[in-house]
Amino acid sequence: MLRRPSQGELPPLDADAALVEELVAANRILFHQGVVDGFGHVSVRHDKHRDRFLLARSMAPALVTSADIMAFALDGEPLLPGGRAVYVERFIHSEIYRARPDVHAVIHSHSPSVIPFGVVKRVPLRAIYHMAGFLKASTPIFEIRSAAGPASDMLIRDRKLGAALARALGAGPVVLMRGHGSAAAGNLRQAVFRAVYTEVNARLQMEAMRLGRVTYLNDEEAANATATNSRQVDRAWELWKMVACGADGALAGNPRG
Repeated sequence: MLRRPSQGELPPLDADAALVEELVAANRILFHQGVVDGFGHVSVRHDKHRDRFLLARSMAPALVTSADIMAFALDGEPLLPGGRAVYVERFIHSEIYRARPDVHAVIHSHSPSVIPFGVVKRVPLRAIYHMAGFLKASTPIFEIRSAAGPASDMLIRDRKLGAALARALGAGPVVLMRGHGSAAAGNLRQAVFRAVYTEVNARLQMEAMRLGRVTYLNDEEAANATATNSRQVDRAWELWKMVACGADGALAGNPRG
């Protein structure tokens, strides 16, 4: 049974400290790589309780520390909030975890090059080079009007909308959100890799389309490239972590350390 923390005490996470530190690093990497800014969030499934996940309190990702990480149930509600504000769109995470037992991390971002592909539906976001082979021939688009009607604020504010988004994601790695952004799923390092290279691929695809007809990866190329890259995720992670966090774990260039 969960106990209430005393006044001024941070609620216990009951999670491995190394996992919490990885989640902090993921927040900072995504900021440094231009995937998130003051908005966006990343979560990881709890290592001891599969019906929970870890997510920072509502704040800018680049400023997240281990003290800001909270535990949530799969209904999207914080287990021990301790008076802290939480992200409105935490239901993106909770409902993807509910729908996808294979998923161990979820990222929601508004990375700028991805946005156009969610609103120009006749031009699918697809793998233009080997680093983004996971995108394959087309990336699904979530249309919030189908679930919330024509007058929403575009945010995933409840479980119903989160479940609709999870259905749009299906068994894939990335889903676009029309007029909003995207969500990426996988394990933590893999999801970060996918979020970064989804943004890069979108930028390169737009540049290539300006030049002329594009030759995209076919299904076999995409599958083989993805299999190769899956063995190289740590290589990218370690570089990104060093650049974003520094040797002492502090965000590069952040006076807070």
